[in-house]
Amino acid sequence: MSAILSKAVQIQRNGGPEVMDLVVRDAGQPGPGEILLRHHAVGLNFIDVYQRSGLYSLPLPLQLGMEAAGVVEAVGDGVTHLQTGDRVAYACNPPGSYCERRVMPATHVCRLPDNISFDTAAAMMLKGMTVQYLLKQCQPMQGLQAGDYVLFHAAAGGVGLIACQWARALGLQLIATAGSDEKCQLALANGASHAINYRTEDFAARVQEITQGQGVKVVYDSVGKDTWEGSIACLRRFGLMVSFGNASGPVPPVSLAALAAKGLYVTRPSLFVYAHDRATTQAMADDLFAVVSSGQVRIHIDQRFALDEVRAAHEALEARRTTGSTILMV
Repeated sequence: MSAILSKAVQIQRNGGPEVMDLVVRDAGQPGPGEILLRHHAVGLNFIDVYQRSGLYSLPLPLQLGMEAAGVVEAVGDGVTHLQTGDRVAYACNPPGSYCERRVMPATHVCRLPDNISFDTAAAMMLKGMTVQYLLKQCQPMQGLQAGDYVLFHAAAGGVGLIACQWARALGLQLIATAGSDEKCQLALANGASHAINYRTEDFAARVQEITQGQGVKVVYDSVGKDTWEGSIACLRRFGLMVSFGNASGPVPPVSLAALAAKGLYVTRPSLFVYAHDRATTQAMADDLFAVVSSGQVRIHIDQRFALDEVRAAHEALEARRTTGSTILMV
């Protein structure tokens, strides 16, 4: 059988954007439980940066990328929920979406509704399913009800803009932080109740002012080191600190005694703990598809790069020059 050639982005060592190389490889044929997928668009996420840099250590050489959308070209034995020709999207392990074609496990690949484009799907699967588990599943002990305050950092990014809109749909009062006045205005335009420029304001003091000294029930923090202490200060009694990313660097060691004064809870979740099997993954994706199809959440694709421009894409993401979602065109 002739080789199925595919351009792909690989790294041989950890480092900066310069370690990514575009190579041509044989995508192969699907084995049992696998599919061959032709990508139409690929999503870009901060987890890709963590894996490229070595913050998240994975065996090398490594093909990067965690999400994409496209069409199934072949199906291996035992795959029953997909067939050749299906429009699909995914956000899952193993990495490898930065390519034209790939063979991958079918378990976490979801059928894509006809009314959602490939570009939109590639831009929203990892980010949107992350917001789904954050707002709908990763909740404080008292739960979340309409009118409750939550704090969401980096609210003008791909995850953040989805969170602003979805929180509004749930009736939550989302307090957004961002690194410029323009990004704050973008968060407000997408449903945030309040926005704080953390470069010019003390966000912890501002949160206390907004909540009349009560604090928020939950903080959703993907920034990490730079916002940790302030985030803890924003929480009310029995509040939940959700640390789900490290954009500014890893959170330093935490003193459990620092949580005692207000009885705080801390969790470090990940999408792949929540989306742990096919049924759960499909249910989370269906929830995302429904809120996007309804128009309550619109996916902002503010940057597009060709696959061979991947180094420039990573540079823009790490420099925080991006808003909304970024995709690689295949």
